[in-house]
Amino acid sequence: MINIDEQVQIIMKGVDEIIGLDSLKEKLIKSNENNKPLIVKLGLDPSAPDIHLGHTVVLRKMKQLQDLGHKVIIIIGDFTGKIGDPTGKAKGRKALTTEQVLENAKTYEEQIFKVLDKDKTEVRFNSEWLSKLTFEETIKLAATMTVARMLEREEFKKRYENQVPISVHEFFYPLMQGFDSVSINADIELGGTDQRFNVLMGRMLQKEYGQEPQATIFMPLLEGLDGKEKMSKSLGNYIGIDEKAEVMYEKAMTIPDELIVKYFNLVTDIHPDDIKELENDLKDEKVNPRDIKMKLAKEIVRLYHGENEAEKAEERFKTVFQKGQMPKDIETIIIEGENFDIGEILVLNGFVKSKNELRRLVSQGGIKINNVKVDNFEDIKMENEIVIQIGKKKFVRLK
Repeated sequence: MINIDEQVQIIMKGVDEIIGLDSLKEKLIKSNENNKPLIVKLGLDPSAPDIHLGHTVVLRKMKQLQDLGHKVIIIIGDFTGKIGDPTGKAKGRKALTTEQVLENAKTYEEQIFKVLDKDKTEVRFNSEWLSKLTFEETIKLAATMTVARMLEREEFKKRYENQVPISVHEFFYPLMQGFDSVSINADIELGGTDQRFNVLMGRMLQKEYGQEPQATIFMPLLEGLDGKEKMSKSLGNYIGIDEKAEVMYEKAMTIPDELIVKYFNLVTDIHPDDIKELENDLKDEKVNPRDIKMKLAKEIVRLYHGENEAEKAEERFKTVFQKGQMPKDIETIIIEGENFDIGEILVLNGFVKSKNELRRLVSQGGIKINNVKVDNFEDIKMENEIVIQIGKKKFVRLK
């Protein structure tokens, strides 16, 4: 295994906070001495399985721990998912059905292995132990926590103060997530800063059950491409890990300059020393932020599409955005028949949202046909083949 100081440096890269850092160092020393990997836990509630870069922040840290030789266990909350995590909710979250949970869990498994090494990752479902608890064992679990402590949790506190109902079963969600740590005897648990209460519950319950408390690593939330709000598909400020290489690259190039270092820390595996060097270069204005951002964009694409696709995406960006030339890999739509509406074809294929948007782009000079700006889209005559440029980024060939 890698020496302790190096491990700690990599583990601390980009983290918001580590609770139990001293004990973590001791765990690492024992792990090295006994040649026994630490057990690293991440719990996933399979209620929203569509993953973007914001979701990968914690997964990327898991991958780094995995690469350091430790044992990664992903716990899919198939049992807790049927209760619903109240995190960030002003009211109780609707419980999922067994079928919904299992379907979401399947999708989650497919996506997390785009970050983690499948052969080195253990996936467990918490119904394995939670469904087997007797009522007596459940009462014993509930007795470890007071109502006053539960009401310290921000969501519960607000709902209590605003007289919004809190069902008793909602108190069991953090207890069950904490019991997951007991069940696998976790050494480390990861989570976002919004999961602080749930994750710390694991430490507390491990003490109650006579185990050495896990260290907890909290990762910050990632701002989206707007640089303000948390990355979210609903806000449109996201980079999806399933998106095409060129789309990922182009989106990454829109990241605000002040977030370049944060993205390097949270969504890449670049070594902390190399990131510090890039940060110093930016501070000293030795390099153009655009050039550093191109390294970031290429690294993000490489992680999800490989080196070859990353090279192509970078070359395409240089051709289209820096040289103002037409890319070679333009999507082609074959049109059959004679009577058709080009605007409707562009809308149906997702190149514009509506014909009104298309008219607005034409009026602003944002549409080119065969590299020539057009003033009136209705006057365009379809030839055997035309290339339409929509704004700076989108190209389509109609044939």
